[in-house]
Amino acid sequence: MSPRLRAVLFDAHGTLLATARPVGETYAECAGRQQVRIPAWRWSDALARVLARAEPMAFPELAPDAIPAREREWWRERVRETVRAADSQVRIPDFEAFFAALWEHFARADAWRPLPGAREALAALRERGLRIAVASNFDGRLPGILTGLELAPLLDAVLLPAQLGTAKPDPRFFERALARLGAAAAEAVYVGDDAERDLAAARAAGLRAVCVDELATLADLPARLATLENAP
Repeated sequence: MSPRLRAVLFDAHGTLLATARPVGETYAECAGRQQVRIPAWRWSDALARVLARAEPMAFPELAPDAIPAREREWWRERVRETVRAADSQVRIPDFEAFFAALWEHFARADAWRPLPGAREALAALRERGLRIAVASNFDGRLPGILTGLELAPLLDAVLLPAQLGTAKPDPRFFERALARLGAAAAEAVYVGDDAERDLAAARAAGLRAVCVDELATLADLPARLATLENAP
């Protein structure tokens, strides 16, 4: 019999949350205000390629009060790379205004939506007395987003690289997150969507893992966890 579960940790984007509309549409709209016309699909493709090769957004050498500005700068560079990846011949006339519009847009809760079944799953897990956290490579805008989406009251913690000093897929990310929750790796499950940074990394750190893409909706998660708990 597997150890009894005490904690469930969730990735954020792609697991609990999605953008309210395709991210490329937002980039295209912001660029269009400056008369730059690039199709939304190219923005989405370019951003995905940029993020796939980017270094994690973890700055253990910085004091806590310096991290928000560094996170914003990290994103500023990723957006600049995304412009080049979308069309190397294009120049955004006022890049700072373009970036600021994107940064502010994705800080708003209405730019996001909970994935189907998210609230039901969190409420059911809380009723079971489990410790629940979002443990994500997101930046410091996430707590405000979760509050705006009314998910924050269903969580015990929101754990980010800014607090943990490291990011997925580093095993220390999971170790430090579990220490905050007072649970051992064998007592925890990580729920995510990325095969390497979420699932493989969590298993390497000793947690069990569930791929959200294997669930019809997140409302099916409590039943899936029960089968994991009862596994030999």
